[in-house]
Amino acid sequence: MFFPLFILLLLGTPNVLAFTPVNSIKHSIKSCSYRNIQKSQKITITSPSFNFDSSSNPLRATPSSPPPPLIGDDAAAFSLSEQSASKWGQFTAATTAVLLATSFVWFLPYGPHWGNEFLAFCQHAIHSTRPDLTVLSMLSVFAIAHSGLAGLRPYSEALIGARAHRVIFAVVSLPLALSCISYFVNHCHEGAHLWDISTNASPALHTVFWITNFVSFIFLYPSTFNLLEIAAIEKPQLHLWETGITRITRHPQAVGQVLWCAAHTMWLGTSTALAASTVLIGHHAYSVWHGDRRLQQKHGEKFDLIKERTSVVPFAAILDGRQVLPSDYYKEFLRGPYLLIVGGTTLAYLAHPWFLAGASLAGW
Repeated sequence: MFFPLFILLLLGTPNVLAFTPVNSIKHSIKSCSYRNIQKSQKITITSPSFNFDSSSNPLRATPSSPPPPLIGDDAAAFSLSEQSASKWGQFTAATTAVLLATSFVWFLPYGPHWGNEFLAFCQHAIHSTRPDLTVLSMLSVFAIAHSGLAGLRPYSEALIGARAHRVIFAVVSLPLALSCISYFVNHCHEGAHLWDISTNASPALHTVFWITNFVSFIFLYPSTFNLLEIAAIEKPQLHLWETGITRITRHPQAVGQVLWCAAHTMWLGTSTALAASTVLIGHHAYSVWHGDRRLQQKHGEKFDLIKERTSVVPFAAILDGRQVLPSDYYKEFLRGPYLLIVGGTTLAYLAHPWFLAGASLAGW
């Protein structure tokens, strides 16, 4: 039951991190761009006026005209009638096989122990076994491999195709991510203790951190709605999302990662947690630039227009009037993929004891 969410967690980043093919924009498309059409027809574009009601939500403006039509993809659109049982069967079989193979090769005691070799390599590179330096080294290798495959994707897909590249991406990223997660779970309470707010924390403070962590997962999964693409059952694509969480921030995964790191680092208060958060936030900060560049190269004028309507900083485009929320905006979240995220996040929290037990089996 948790299996699809686990794949979502580990492999659901390529679109947000802009692991996308770089396709040239043909001249004919450029000549028919939105701005050129507007210029040729001498259309005057004016910003809608807004009337603010002090008794209403201050984040919502009431425009004198309706929101502009969508030019990107409608996020989390899901129709049960359009689903194929055979494809979901292939998804289950493929992901199960990948996880079993990874467990054998990387972790299990009767396998070749490649996970131990990876750990030894990272510690040898820094000449230390300190947990904070080790997790920093491990996550740095993961980030380089993860983003390196992003840069190679357009060339790789041209040679072997989108599905084959996704398989290679999964085979490299999955074991590295599992190693980093396992080591962090086992050692997050170790290292230098920088502060301690959890020992005598009130239930209210714990609730604040819990809510922050929960909300972070709503931001973390904006472009992983189609699990069939992640598992390469369907051809992986770069989607130009425009609705849902993207209206709040154009880079929701980066925002979600910052929230997750802030909550866990403050609660744990160790140098190991701080080191892990430093690499994760740095990697996602890079993804903001990298993602915009890839999206612009792929979608051109459409992305430029969506970029004007959105912001990296949450709610900034809404507050300055560039993003107009529909009156039924909440309905963009009442969809199957978002409900899966909410349910999966709740289960992940309840399953923390099993995570601890599973990670300890690695013997790290």
